Amino acid sequence: MTILYNVIIIGMETVLLAALAPLLSGFIRKLKNNFRMRKGQGIFWPYYNLRKLFSKNEVISKNVSWIFYTAPVVVFATSALALYLILFARICPPANSGVAVIIAAFFILSLGRFFLALSGLDTASAFGGMGSSREMFVSSFAEPTIFVAVFALCMGTGTTFKVSGILAGCALLMAAIAETSRIPVDNQETHLELTMVHEAMVLEHSGRSLALIELASHVKQMLFFVLIAGCFFMPVEAGRWGWALFPIKIAAIGLVMAVIEVSVAKMRLFRVVDFLSFAFFVALVATITASLGL
Repeated sequence: MTILYNVIIIGMETVLLAALAPLLSGFIRKLKNNFRMRKGQGIFWPYYNLRKLFSKNEVISKNVSWIFYTAPVVVFATSALALYLILFARICPPANSGVAVIIAAFFILSLGRFFLALSGLDTASAFGGMGSSREMFVSSFAEPTIFVAVFALCMGTGTTFKVSGILAGCALLMAAIAETSRIPVDNQETHLELTMVHEAMVLEHSGRSLALIELASHVKQMLFFVLIAGCFFMPVEAGRWGWALFPIKIAAIGLVMAVIEVSVAKMRLFRVVDFLSFAFFVALVATITASLGL
């Protein structure tokens, strides 16, 4: 009965976080505009954009296969399921089943990316192929960092601030920048051929398909922020009213992300390797410090 209760509660939390995920993207966008002294769109702009996309008809090439049609659904379903597993991991023992659940979540997330890359190739357009190859290139460096950081996080679980948790959080933050297509790895606000990574891959999608992909990217961002919040603010989560501080923790990470995006320039694609290699090194140090009990 307790297991069924937890499954239902976590399912409701997943739906709530997925509904609030576009608000987080709008909040970060609004902060960036304020830092640049621009008015820009409001924090609810992602909801207006999703409503507009869901109301539009799709324009689809006759030459695409079933992969192009099913990829948006798979991407959204895998993102939502991965978020559910990340939330479910908190009720599992962290040293064994907890780490397994989190790793399973990221493998499921990789399945969605695989289908999205296939849909980019399926269009046989130059932009789709270029975006798919760049996306897989970046993810091949980001995923090892995520797995090592998760190991460090689960090894160093405790009720006090630990060096390993902070380092794992830094490594996950750098990996999240790459995975959520943010500066300095990617730029969501441009459609220039030389700089596009994720946007080039989904350029052929429109209407409801593009809306599902956009919503999945918001959910994926929320997933990373929840995990990073667990690294940096683990002691704050303890206590009866720890859940009330959750929005503040997510907003704080969003503020850091906005500051990073307005403070640095986009890197050349091959410099991303150096950036993610450093993130992997930080995750490795986090694992070593966790094994030492620091």
